[in-house]
Formats: sequence, structure tokens, C-alpha cells
Amino acid sequence: MRASRFSAALGARVAVAEPGRFGGTCVNVGCIPKKLFSYAAHFRDELQDAAGFGWRVAPPAFDWPTLLANKDREVARLNGVYERALADNGVAIFRDRATVLDAHAVRVGERSVTARHILLATGSRPHKPAIPGAGLGITSNEAFSLPALPRRALVVGGGYIALEFASIFNGLGVETTLAYRGARLLRGFDGELGERMADEMRRKGILIHLKMNPARIEQGLKVTFEDGRAEEYDLVLLATGRQPNTAGLGLEAAGVALAPDGAVRVDEYSRSSVESIHAIGDVTNRINLTPVATSEGMALAKTLFGGRPTPVDHENVPTAVFANPNLATVGLSEEQARERCGRVDLYRTAFRSLKHAMGDSEEKIFMKLVVDAASQRVVGAHMIGPDAGEIIQGIAIAVKLGATKAQFDATIGIHPTAAEEFVTLRERAA
Repeated sequence: MRASRFSAALGARVAVAEPGRFGGTCVNVGCIPKKLFSYAAHFRDELQDAAGFGWRVAPPAFDWPTLLANKDREVARLNGVYERALADNGVAIFRDRATVLDAHAVRVGERSVTARHILLATGSRPHKPAIPGAGLGITSNEAFSLPALPRRALVVGGGYIALEFASIFNGLGVETTLAYRGARLLRGFDGELGERMADEMRRKGILIHLKMNPARIEQGLKVTFEDGRAEEYDLVLLATGRQPNTAGLGLEAAGVALAPDGAVRVDEYSRSSVESIHAIGDVTNRINLTPVATSEGMALAKTLFGGRPTPVDHENVPTAVFANPNLATVGLSEEQARERCGRVDLYRTAFRSLKHAMGDSEEKIFMKLVVDAASQRVVGAHMIGPDAGEIIQGIAIAVKLGATKAQFDATIGIHPTAAEEFVTLRERAA
């Protein structure tokens, strides 16, 4: 979407081949519906908190069909917005699947289309583990259109999608278990985040099993784990990673080099091994986030049609996990910083928010700054707590600009907020 619009605005003749709904994974079975579901799940906590502030709330009742219908309406609205945006920018639209014929030609349906440049932006798809009965489980794609909520659900995985859907199911009243083969959640994130997230999610009623992996799934959704334990569920969601969508596109025959996982190999300008064929987004398996893909699209448009070769900057990309509680991060983890910088200074805090002082919630906000000891630059900022994504987005600007701990300290906080803690951390933890 972004690459097409910007390229057209720069004077290029552009066509898009899309057999499905516009907006890709994010709009249809990703960021947007997931965030809507996350909002819905969080309301349970909000209603419980309200009692401490004097509100008398009748026992709440949740209606899944209402959420589904309203979600579908919003997604359909966005589909239309994206399609109109392409048309308004003069982009030709082919409502069919495309395959690559050679360096300058693609087949779209029954016709052949030639172009000076070809862009692959086919995204990724959920991956199921190779265990007997995996077909009995669903993926995140199907989770957005369940006919009814299950009574008991097993979510398998320890990354973004697993944590988010475990929180969604739990918040909507489903008895939820999360099973992950690793020793801690959120591999690749700061180690403390995974440990503290597990604590907070357990506190909210999610049963978490670490170092526990399904060995097989049988009819009736009986799941036998590798340690021999067996349980029955009403739904099994397999959130065990995603694969680039490159199968059946004719890429190998066209000479496009692929990684072992099927991702398109590209250089810093998103160019593949074939000079005229480019790739952006999840199909390259670099950083699989929507804002990264759109940034790559804009950079490519500038490179090809703007006269400004623009490499993609993948440093200090902020991200959020919309579980309950929220988690957000930017920059280096403590582990990465120790490897890259050597000596680091750590600053951290954990506290109950003012909002929870009036009730019985034991949820704690956690914040952590990772500082390069030599330069005193803040190289990582991490948070668990309400609206973590909203807060870290602002902090990310400072980290991107190379702000020092002294500059954080010199910034006056807004009181009383949770965010002010990022500029009032004074005692080094290590």
C-alpha cells in the first residue's frame, strides 16, 4: 500500500495485484482486529477498578457476536479506505493473484504484465508445528472469526501473538492456559520482561506452563504434552511463528534468492538478487512489524523514483505487545547492551499505579532503562503496564536521537503519571 501510493505520487505508473481484501495481515487478521479485541478484554479490569472509585456496576455480561460484528464493520471500512486510496492515486488494481515470470514480467490471472520494477510484498502466514494432529488446532487467522468463545482454551507459544491472545481469551472470561517450550516468555526481548510478564499474567488468572510443548493433538482436542501430561480443551490456538509467503510465486525460477525459511534475501535498499525485483515487509523476515514495512515501502519509492537512494534504518525500532498488561520496548535489551557496549548502567522501578491504590489490584508497572556506561547514552527503554506503547513511543524519539541519562534527568516529569518515572530514575540498579 505505502510503496504503491508513494511511487505513484513520485510519477511512477503503478499496478497492484491483490486477490483478497486490501490492508494485508495488519488490517484483516493482525494489528487492527487484535487491538480491538484487546480493548474488549481490558474492560473487565476497568469495570473491577471502577468499584474502588464509588461506581456500582451490575455483574457485567459480555456478548461475543456483538464484538465480532463491530470488528467486521471496522475492518470492512478500512478495506474500502485502502482501495480508494490506491485508486485516488492512479494505481491500477488487478483483483487476482500474481506470479513472477521473469525479471520484468508477472502473470496476473490469465494475462501477462510487464514492468521495469517488480515489488514483492506478500507478507507471511501462520506456521503450525509438525506434530500429529496439528490440523485440529487453529491459528490467529481463525481466532478473529470464531463462531463462539470456548470455555477452556490452550494457547501454544511464547511470543507476541501467544501472549496477546492468551490475554484476550482470559479477559473475555475463557479459562486460559499458555504453554511454551522455552524457559521464559518473549524470546529476544529483555530477559526481565519475559519473567515479569509471566508473573503479571498469572496474577490475572492465566495458567502458564514453561518448558512444556505439545507432542500431539487428538480428536476431542485432547493434548498430550512432551512430558506425558494430557489435558482436554475446547480450543487450541497454535501461535508458533509465521512463514514468509513465497511458495508458488515463481521466485526460484526467476532467480530470486531465498533464505532457508523462504524469506526473500534483500540488501539495505530492499533489492533482491535480481536487480529489478524488490521485496519489503514480512516476506523479507527482517523486522516483522507494520510500521517497519511501511517505512521500507517509502524508502523504496524514494530509491526507485525519487532520485534519493534511501537505505532502510532498522535501528531502535520501538514495538509493543498488547497483552494484559501492555508491554513496550525500544532499543537494546540488557543482554544485547552488555554484548555490544560492555559495561552498562541499569535503572529500574516497579510500583502499583495510583489508579490501583483505590482497589485491590496487585498489578505492578515495571520500567527499565539500559545505559551505555561509557557514553551515558540511553540505549534501551522497557516498560510493562497500562498504555506502555503510548509512553514508549515518546521515549523512542529520545533513544533514536541518542539522548543521555543526564538529559533524561534534566527533563521535568508530568505529575502524577506513570510516564514521569522514566525521567526520575536516579539510583543505579547495577
